[in-house]
Parts: sequence; structure tokens; C-alpha cells
Amino acid sequence: MPKHPTIKDLAKAAGVSTATVDRVLNSRTSVRLATTERVLKAASDIGYHGANLIRMRFEEARPKRHLAFLLQRSNDQFYQQLATAIQQAVLEPCSYNFTCEIRFMEEVSPSSIAQQLRSLSGVDGVGIVALENSQVTQELEKLTDKGVPVINLLSDMATLKKSGFVGWDSRKVGRTAAWTIHRLSKKTGSIGILLGSHRYLGQQEAETSFINYFREIDSDFTVLPTLLNLDDDRLTAQATSELLEANPDLVGIYNAGGGRAGMIDTLRNEAAERELVVVCQELTGETKSALLDGVIDLVIATPTKEIARETIKQFQTVFNDLHADRAETRLPADLFISENV
Repeated sequence: MPKHPTIKDLAKAAGVSTATVDRVLNSRTSVRLATTERVLKAASDIGYHGANLIRMRFEEARPKRHLAFLLQRSNDQFYQQLATAIQQAVLEPCSYNFTCEIRFMEEVSPSSIAQQLRSLSGVDGVGIVALENSQVTQELEKLTDKGVPVINLLSDMATLKKSGFVGWDSRKVGRTAAWTIHRLSKKTGSIGILLGSHRYLGQQEAETSFINYFREIDSDFTVLPTLLNLDDDRLTAQATSELLEANPDLVGIYNAGGGRAGMIDTLRNEAAERELVVVCQELTGETKSALLDGVIDLVIATPTKEIARETIKQFQTVFNDLHADRAETRLPADLFISENV
């Protein structure tokens, strides 16, 4: 390639005519976005001096779409990680010029979530982590009826017809947690389950799959009634303490929701001498330390970067065809033990 590539060199590298390159550079007539993107890539590859101008033309040609993401509590490290991943994914090259706003819903009651949805304005698409509830569904249906696509993140909503979903396979997550406790426990006994809410379908499915695993293997383990913690640290600490006190034969705990810090603190203070196999979800600073200290044995983590990228891909697909079939993407979870964090 010459030291100073010409338009002819660029056209050859991009596999287009010099006239097409001229149209891209000077915006003389419309050029397909994919063609402009190909010319831009070739210009960058060969060091063409007008690469920045072509990049500007590419940015001008991309349709603009503004996305709103409604996540949950801002003091939860996991949701902070997810927010960062979404912000990075929005900036990655694609056929749309995406911008986004991220709202943390500190109050996650159905009425509060519904109010947050009603307050949205000037958005082209919505990504949301929400529980299954008629109030919430009604507001989401209003958005989709207006042509604003909705993508559920992490936990699906069975009653929402016109939406997409990006998350993990909750069935496999629950069975992985059950397999871990079954195989690592040195003796049989009782197993406790902590759950945020059955209204999060992802948590509900993980819980059901966990219980079904032990039913299928016909073991001597006893799965105790599920304790709800509303994903709250204080309530989770209380529930963990109750499990420890009421069940001397407790051999395992599966936390399928939030409140991880409360569980970990209680285990450190009240279960240091007990042989428990503990599984929880999401790799944060707290759960990483607990893994390294041997307080918990396995963390099943959401692949936040992949979730964010797949969500943006789904938005691209639906903006290209608002009548496209409902899309579902279920990604494998990341697994962490003390030896690979």
C-alpha cells in the first residue's frame, strides 16, 4: 500500500467504485449505511488521510435512538456493574447512533415501577429489570402499543406479549446450585433457600429447578421451605440466622436472589464452625472476599458484558423491523470458585 493512499486505493480496499467513495466523502447522494461502514473500515486499515471525515459521515448517517434502562437499587454492586456494561455497549459500533439514560429504581414496588415508566419521555426503547405484576405490565404494554420496544433484562415477564428478553437460563442456574451442594456436602441434612420474590420469574424458575433436582435424585437431603428476603440485606441476615438456629442439621444454603452482604455477614459471625456448602449469585467485592475466605463455595454470576451487548443487538433488530417476532436470548452463567476469581 502506498505511503499516502489515494481514493483509488481506498476504493480498491473497500471493494467499491471511486464514485462511491466520492459520494461518501462529499455526501452527494445517499449511500447505504453498510457501504459507508465498509469504506470507513478500509480507510482506517490503509491509513487513508480522510478517515476522520468518513467517520463523521458515518455518524451523520446513522439513525439516532435514545434508550432508557430501568435497573434496581443503586447501592447494589451488581447493578452498578450492569449499568457500566450497558454504557459501554451503547458506544460500540453498530448501525444506530444509540444514547442511553440509566435510572436506578430505589423503590421496587409495582406502583413505584409503574410510576417510573409513566415518567419516561422522549425514549425510543426501554430495557427494564422488573417483577411480574399487572400494574407494571399495563404500563409496558402502553409503551409497546406506541411503538416503543421493551426488553426485559435478567427476569422475563410471561404476561408481556410484545417484548424481548435477555438473561441467563434460570433452570440451569438452579440445577447448578443444587448439584454443587449435593456433590460438595460431606453429609446429608437440611438445605435452605433464600429468595427475593416469586414475582421475579427468573428467581422462581431457579428455585423450582433447584428443588426438582433433589426430588429427581431421591436423596436423603431435606430442602426446607423457601424464605423470602425481598433482596434486602437486613432481611437476608435475619433469614440466614433463623436457618442456622432452627436447623442444627443444616448442610447447605442457596441464595437465589439479593441480600448477599447480609447473608455473608451472618455466616461469618454465626457459622464459622459449621460445615456448610453455600451458593449465591453475582460476583461483587463482597462475594469475592467470601469466596476467598471460604464462607461461600460457588458464585453463579450474570455475564453482564454479554447481557449488555445482546440487549443492544436486540434493539437493533427490533428497530429494523418493529413487527419482528419476540426475541429471547438466554446466556450461560459464569461460575466462580475461590481458585478462579
